Amino acid sequence: MIRCNNISLEYIAGKPVLRHVNLHLEAGSFTFVSGASGAGKSSLLSMLALSLKPTSGSLHLFGEDVTDLPREELPEMRRKIGTVFQDFQLLNHLTVAENVALPLKIIGESREMIHTKVKELIGWIGLEGFADVRPPLLSGGQKQRVAIARAVINKPLLILADEPTGNLDHELSMKLMYLFRSLNKVGTTIVLATHDASLLEAFEYPTIYLRDGHLSRTKR
Repeated sequence: MIRCNNISLEYIAGKPVLRHVNLHLEAGSFTFVSGASGAGKSSLLSMLALSLKPTSGSLHLFGEDVTDLPREELPEMRRKIGTVFQDFQLLNHLTVAENVALPLKIIGESREMIHTKVKELIGWIGLEGFADVRPPLLSGGQKQRVAIARAVINKPLLILADEPTGNLDHELSMKLMYLFRSLNKVGTTIVLATHDASLLEAFEYPTIYLRDGHLSRTKR
C-alpha cells in the first residue's frame, strides 16, 4: 500500500525535514505516527497525500510508483486518499453540508445519495444544526469534525490524519477514533499522526516515531 524508499524531503536546500526514510505499510493497516513538534510528522503525511514531492528517494502508493506522477494523473490518485490536516482546508464559501459532500460530487454520486450520506454523517459528528453554516462561523473543533467527515464520507482506500483530535474534547476524540477503527476494520488503511499519549495507549496499533526527520523506531 505505502512504500517509502530512502526518501528525503527539503523545503530549503541543504536543510532536510525528512532524512532517508524507509517505510512499508501494508494495505488495511492502522499506524500511528508520533514525535515532537517539528519532527517531520506533517511533512510525511503531506508527502503521502501527494501535496509534496520527495527531494530524493521513491514513493509507491497502491502498488504504483508515484514519485514523478504527471500532474494530470494526480486527481485520480488523490481520489483514493482522504486527508485531515491541521489547517482543515475547508472552503469558506461553501456550507458544512457542501464541504462534506465534495468527495461524493467529484466521483459522480447521485444527488439523492449525497443528501442521505451527508445528513447521516453530519448527525453522527454532532453538527445536525450546522448543515447550512459556513466555516468562518464555526469553532476550531467544529471545523475539525467537518474536515474528518469530508475525509471519510466516500470511504477512501487510504486516510491520512494529522492530529485529527487536537481540537476536540476526550469524549468526541474517542468517538472519532472509533469511526477510524470501524473504517479500518472494513479495509481502509489509516495513518494517523498524533502526540496524544492517551490515544497511543488506548488503541494498540503500531506506532512510528520520527525524530529530527529520521524514522527512529516502531513499537507493537
